[in-house]
Amino acid sequence: MSVKLVLCVMTGIVLGFYGGLPPLPFLIVLLVLLPVLYGIGKKQTRDGFPFFELATALFGIVLGVFVLSMASFPANSYRIDHDLNTESPWHLKITETLKPNAYSQRYVTKVVAVDGENSSGKMLLILPSDSTDKPFKVDDELLILAKPETVPPPLNPHQFDYKRYLEKQGIHHQILANKNVLVPIERPSQTLLGIASNFREHIIAQLKKHDFGVQELGVIQALLLGQRDDISEDTYNNYINAGAVHILAVSGLHVGILLLLLQFLLSPLERLQSGKTLKLVIIVTLLWAYAFIAGLSPSIVRSVTMFSFLAYAMHLNRPTNSFNIIALSMLFILLVKPLFLFQVGFQMSYAAVFAIVWIYPKIQRFWYPDNFLIRKTWQLLSVSVAAQLGVLPISLFYFHQFPALFFVANLLIIPFLGLILGLGILVVFLALMDALPTTLGLVYDQIIKLMNATVGWVAHQEGFIFKDIPFDAVQLILGYVVVIALVVFLSRPKWKLAIILLSSIIGMQSWSLWNQVGLQNKEALILAHRSRNTILLHQTGSSLHIYISDSLNLGSLAKDFSVAERIQKTTAESLKNYYSINHQTLYVMDSLALYPVPKEIDYLLLTHSPKVNLERVLDSLRPKMVLADGSNYKSVVKRWEQTCIQKEIPFHYTSEKGYYAFKLKDD
Repeated sequence: MSVKLVLCVMTGIVLGFYGGLPPLPFLIVLLVLLPVLYGIGKKQTRDGFPFFELATALFGIVLGVFVLSMASFPANSYRIDHDLNTESPWHLKITETLKPNAYSQRYVTKVVAVDGENSSGKMLLILPSDSTDKPFKVDDELLILAKPETVPPPLNPHQFDYKRYLEKQGIHHQILANKNVLVPIERPSQTLLGIASNFREHIIAQLKKHDFGVQELGVIQALLLGQRDDISEDTYNNYINAGAVHILAVSGLHVGILLLLLQFLLSPLERLQSGKTLKLVIIVTLLWAYAFIAGLSPSIVRSVTMFSFLAYAMHLNRPTNSFNIIALSMLFILLVKPLFLFQVGFQMSYAAVFAIVWIYPKIQRFWYPDNFLIRKTWQLLSVSVAAQLGVLPISLFYFHQFPALFFVANLLIIPFLGLILGLGILVVFLALMDALPTTLGLVYDQIIKLMNATVGWVAHQEGFIFKDIPFDAVQLILGYVVVIALVVFLSRPKWKLAIILLSSIIGMQSWSLWNQVGLQNKEALILAHRSRNTILLHQTGSSLHIYISDSLNLGSLAKDFSVAERIQKTTAESLKNYYSINHQTLYVMDSLALYPVPKEIDYLLLTHSPKVNLERVLDSLRPKMVLADGSNYKSVVKRWEQTCIQKEIPFHYTSEKGYYAFKLKDD
C-alpha cells in the first residue's frame, strides 16, 4: 500500500509542477476527501468494488499537487508582478554556496524581505569574482538594491537548460549585482544549516594543515564531507568514466556502508535489556551526526532520512517489509521537500535502493558458491549489477553514456570502501582534535592516491566506455519496462511474461526506428550562439555540417546537438559569405564589410562587428531579416537594433534571444 500511495503522490507532484496550480482548491479537496475515506473504509466489503482504493489514490494525487503548490506558492512570497518591475532593496539570506567559476560567485539565497516587507521564496545571487575580499558563507545576510530578472533560457538547441534546472529547485529569478549595491548585515541570525556548513569548513581547514596531496585532499573532502569544489576536472571525469562517480557523492552508498558498520560495531548492545532499541537510537543519532558533519547538504539529508527508516526496518527484523519502509521514507521526504522528486540524485538513489532490494536476492538464487572468497565476490558483483540495472535508464537519459567496466571499479574499490570511510572518519576526528599522527595522515593519503590510480586505470580503458548514446524520455520509460519485464521473466519463466518482455523490446526498437524514419526527412539550418565565434549548423537527415569561423572555439555545442538529434556523421568547414539553401539566400557580412553580388537577400547575418552604415546596407540589400551573433560587440549590436526598428525589419540577436532556426521552404 505504501508503494502505491507514493506513486500517487509522485503523480500529483508532477501534475502540480507542470500545471502551476494554486494550493487552496486542493486543500479544500483534501478536507472533503478525509471524511469520505473514513466512511468508505468502514462500509466497503472485501469482495466489493474497490471504492476505498480509488479514493485513496485520488487522495494521494491531490496531496502531491497540494504539497508541490505549497512549495511553489508560499503564502507570503515576493510578489512577482510588483517586485520585479522596479529596483528595490532586497534582504537576502545565503542558504547555499555554489561552485564559483572564473567570472562569478553564485549563491542560493532565501528572500527575507523586499522593500522592508517580510517575504519568502528563493533567489539566485550572482556576484563578480572580485566583488568581495572573501566569499560569503551560509547564513550571511545581505541588503541589495537591485532589480531581479528571470533566469535566461538556454541560448543553443539541446543545451543544458539551467533555467529549468533551477525551477525544479524552486528558483525562478536571479539578481546580478556588484559590491557597490550590497551591504552585509552584521550579526545575522544563525541556522542549523549555517552551523553545519561552518563546521564542515572548519574540518576542511584542519585537514589542509596536514601534508595531503592536492588531488587526494580534494577526493577526501568529497568522499567524507560532500565537498567536491576542489576536485580537478580530470580526476572527476576519471570517476565518471569508470562508473564510480557515486563514490564521490556523500549519499546512499556512504550512509549505507556507515549503517552496516554501526550495526556490526553496536551489535553487543543487543545482549542488554532494551538493547535493540538503544542500538537503534544510537545508530540514527550517529547517522544524523554524520549528516551534520557533511554540512546537511540535500543529498546527505535525503540519504540519512532514507537509511534512518531502513535502520528501523532492520530493528523490526522484517525483510518482507523493506519495500514499504523505503516507500515510507520516500513519502516522508517528498511531503517535506516535493521538489526533490526532480533531482537526479534523488531519482538515482531510490532507483538503486529499490533495485538492490528487489533484484539482488533474485540474482543470488541463480548461484550460491561454497568458497567464501568467491561467494563474497559474487555477492558484491550481484549488488553492483542490481544497482546498475536500477539506474541504467536514468543514467542514459541524463548523461548519455555507459561505462561497461563499472563492475571492475566496484569490485576493486567497494570491498575496501568501508575501511576507507571508517579510517577517514577517524582521520577527520583526530584532525579536529589537532591529534592526527603524521604517519596515519600519510597512510590515508597513499590509500586515496591508490584509489585514484585504480579509478584512473579503469577510466582509461576507453574501448569499454560507450559515450554519446541518444536516449529520450520515451526510451527512459520503455527502458524501465524492459528491465522490469526481464527481471520478472528470469525469476518466473512463463509464456505470458515472455510475451510482455518481447513486446517491451519491440516497443524500444519500434521507437528507435520511428525516430530514424523521421530523421531521414528532417532538414534544419540553425544560427547558434557562441561568444567571439560564428556557427551555422546545417542538418540533413542524420548528417550535420558545421560552418564555423573559429573551429577551436566550438565547445560542446556540436556534441550536444549531435546526441539529441541522433547525428551519425559530422563535417565542418570554414564559414563562407554567401549561402543558398532551398531557394533562400543568406549573406554573412564579417569584419571586412564586403557587399554581396546579389542585390537582394532573405537574411543578413552580421558577424565580428563590421564597420558599416547599416541603414545604407539595408537600403541596398533589402533583407527580410537581420541577425547578429555572439561575435559582435554589444554596443554595436544595440545601434544595429535601433536601425532595424526604424526600418521595420525584424532583428534577432543571439546573445539575448538565443539561437535562430531558419524557416526552410520545401522544394
